[in-house]
Amino acid sequence: MTVLTFPTPTRPDGPTSTSAVPEYAQRLNPPQREAVLASDGPVLVLAGAGTGKTRVLTTRIAHLIATRRAWPSQILAVTFTNKAAREMIERVQALLVSHAPDGTSTPDATSGMWLGTFHAIAARILRRHAESLGLTSSFIILDADDQLRLLKSVIAEKNLDDKRFPAKQVMGTIQSWKDRGLTPAKVTHAYLDHPNAEVIHSIYSAYQQRLLANNACDFGDLLLHNLTLFQNHPEVLQDYCRKFHYVLVDEYQDTNVAQYLWLRLLAMEHQNICCVGDDDQSIYGWRGAEVGNILKFEQDYPTAQVVRLEQNYRSTSHILSAASALIANNKGRLGKTLWTSQEGGEPIRIKAVWDDMEEARYIGEEVEARQRQRVPLSDMAILVRAGFQTRAFEERFLTLGIAYRVVGGLRFYERLEIRDAIAYLRAIQQPRDDLAFERMINTPKRGIGQSTLEQLHTHARARNHSLQEAATELLQAGALRGKAQSSLAQLLQQLQRWRELARDIGPGALCELVMEESSYWRMWESEKSQEAQGRLENLRELYRALGEFPTLEAFLEHVSLVMDTDERNSDDMLSIMTLHAAKGLEFNTVFLGGWEEGLFPHQRALDESGTAGLEEERRLAYVGITRAKEHLYITHASNRRIYNQWQSSVPSRFLSELPEGHIERMDGMPQAQAPSLFQRNIEHILYEAQRYTPPPRPTDSMKGKRVFHNKFGYGIVLAESNDNLDIFFEKAGRKKMMADYVELVKS
Repeated sequence: MTVLTFPTPTRPDGPTSTSAVPEYAQRLNPPQREAVLASDGPVLVLAGAGTGKTRVLTTRIAHLIATRRAWPSQILAVTFTNKAAREMIERVQALLVSHAPDGTSTPDATSGMWLGTFHAIAARILRRHAESLGLTSSFIILDADDQLRLLKSVIAEKNLDDKRFPAKQVMGTIQSWKDRGLTPAKVTHAYLDHPNAEVIHSIYSAYQQRLLANNACDFGDLLLHNLTLFQNHPEVLQDYCRKFHYVLVDEYQDTNVAQYLWLRLLAMEHQNICCVGDDDQSIYGWRGAEVGNILKFEQDYPTAQVVRLEQNYRSTSHILSAASALIANNKGRLGKTLWTSQEGGEPIRIKAVWDDMEEARYIGEEVEARQRQRVPLSDMAILVRAGFQTRAFEERFLTLGIAYRVVGGLRFYERLEIRDAIAYLRAIQQPRDDLAFERMINTPKRGIGQSTLEQLHTHARARNHSLQEAATELLQAGALRGKAQSSLAQLLQQLQRWRELARDIGPGALCELVMEESSYWRMWESEKSQEAQGRLENLRELYRALGEFPTLEAFLEHVSLVMDTDERNSDDMLSIMTLHAAKGLEFNTVFLGGWEEGLFPHQRALDESGTAGLEEERRLAYVGITRAKEHLYITHASNRRIYNQWQSSVPSRFLSELPEGHIERMDGMPQAQAPSLFQRNIEHILYEAQRYTPPPRPTDSMKGKRVFHNKFGYGIVLAESNDNLDIFFEKAGRKKMMADYVELVKS
């Protein structure tokens, strides 16, 4: 085993300390100043929301350069986004200019500094040493589409069923291994404990070989190859340890295992590492972030100095006190309490509503009231837990004429899965709609390729017919062959059958049936990714939206009008976004919608991660609350309609964790006494919702029994698991659904 030895670190000539506090440090509060001036050794800066962490980080870099503790080229600073990196460079340069004796600074004052994202810095190192890993310095970095194409090729070469091993799902598993710094050789049996893991491991090995043969990397490889390089070539690691006298890290709570290992290796000589982050804002566990990295900093560096930034410059005392009380319920945290010197402000307003439509009406009224008080729309935001929640707000704001933007995503009817579903409905409603037919003809994949589509277009143009008519004529003439022939014939039969059903069933039920029978729902369900789960939630919301219209024609006309609405060319627009997308932002007025059990905290997080999932959901609530500067509203609905049936909702447990002295209930409901979760209100909701509750089903086994569904007709229960039934319907085929949606047929 190679043992690394390091020389005594050297610094450029010049003063290593100053008797007086520099001017740029005098403008900081005491904890901020402490974090900046604590130059040597490991430092952890716990920076709460709105406490000036970026100011501390950039001032610290400027201080290292201004006091000549290090040249710019001897500083490594990493962050997560290019935007943050650019902002840091600009602010460091500005600080150095203001500190210069004559008020000027040379253009190269920060030249040579290694400041950028983890991936950018890792790629820079890798290009210098690519040959050591079997690559050349001109290696290419594949984007997500190229990665999937290569992975699909590997899966095909192994003669594996791409339905059993969807490329996106396999890529998710491979990326999770890379996030943990695991090459194929390091994936031990401990990581092969789930179904198909061993097969995916073999795909991983072949995929990495193909990448190497193509002189290519994916984004996960950049850090992974760095770790391999440092392990196999310790002299290279030693050079970088000597080069970088100081290592600084932004958003440390969001690092994954590979990033954590990379940082520890680069700081192993001098341990002059400063990590800035907030354990209470670690909300990206689903994409590999490990909150444990920041929690064990003092274990990794026993001599570490921990500085807490707790003075908030953003929010009122009511908002900060509520946020602090909420997050205090988490066990996995280092602990800090936000405070502000600003007194006064409004308490947090909590509003119970009947359903999401009333929620949208209420928030719309409050937005208009704020507008009358001259609060710009751009200083207001609605933050939701799940993307499907935006639809009700979008519909309401279109009615009110309130300009809005969906940040970090598309408007509801612009989303891919919604456009695909609407294409099916348009093709059913209007057989001559070629644009819709062309969009859905091979979605999901049916083996109908580009050549078949060109043949359809040629035939249709020659006779001035629609694509559906052209397909029928070519099939009758026997002009199509193979998979395209059988798939197209089946699709046309399905379209005709769906048109006939459209006369008898509602638009929502029709859409659900079409998504099932076309295998479109199964396509996303089989992917098992976070993105796919969001798409399925959006489709459920589409079924619900369709249920509000008497006919399919009325719905399609509504969508056309919505999509045709011109988006105002103005910066004064209200923002709608998910809580995850809101991190790092701030608004004068914030509305937090949908605070109900199962939605927030999200049931999937609880089911998959248990206590850890609950604590991350609570951190997400903390992030949402601390986005507000002056006004904060939280709403929860008593009922949510799923599959056109009302289901009562229980208020989120997070509401009971907010201190009563800092909240105001807008409806005169009884106050919650933790942990009752608004017990009296829950009983009231359940009582009021009884008229919507489906009749109780028998408690004995339903397997083998005959049931009736108001859309699919009669069927036999093949299997049951808790409240989920696997049913074969006489006319609709095999379906899976909740037991409450069918009636037992008495013999």
